[in-house]
Amino acid sequence: MSEHQRLGILLSGRGSNFLAIADAIASGKLAGAKIVVVISNKADAPGLAAARELDLNAVAIEACGRKRAEHDAEIIACLRKHEVDLICLAGYMRLLSQEFIATFPQRILNIHPSLLPAFPGLDAQQQAFDYGVKVAGCTVHFVDEQLDHGVIVLQKTVPVLDGDDAHTLAARILEQEHIAYSEAIERVLSGKFRILGRRYLPQN
Repeated sequence: MSEHQRLGILLSGRGSNFLAIADAIASGKLAGAKIVVVISNKADAPGLAAARELDLNAVAIEACGRKRAEHDAEIIACLRKHEVDLICLAGYMRLLSQEFIATFPQRILNIHPSLLPAFPGLDAQQQAFDYGVKVAGCTVHFVDEQLDHGVIVLQKTVPVLDGDDAHTLAARILEQEHIAYSEAIERVLSGKFRILGRRYLPQN
């Protein structure tokens, strides 16, 4: 990985995956990357406050009452200003416009708390629990125009225990999310991969 590839984080809430990425960078596990801007569509997002505590650029670009295209255009401008190499969605609760995705092709990652294509959308952990699956997990994938649909970079599995409820299952999935996201970022930033159809293929 080349030195100091620039990450832009988009979040709407507490940003636990953002903090896990920041920890991985600080500890050297995700060497050569740095977070250059954290953007939220909610001014009161706890993740923004956490970013400020880490002396990171933290920007609120509120979505309320605005057209998606206008809102996304402002975020795109901010990401370009900070010369972002890779965008990481960390609990960003808005669908991105086609224009946004087209501006950063194969440069937007998302993490989802299920083994896609199973259980896309909201409350994936509850969906998995209600369905009665024996194995759950998380998926890091490129973002495309469809919800939770882009090419899969990495997945991690979590067994569903007999004593689980949706909350305990979600907590164990989250532990794996915090590991998986940094691993996936490192893989993508290395550039040592190609995409064939829907398949992500690592290359030496």
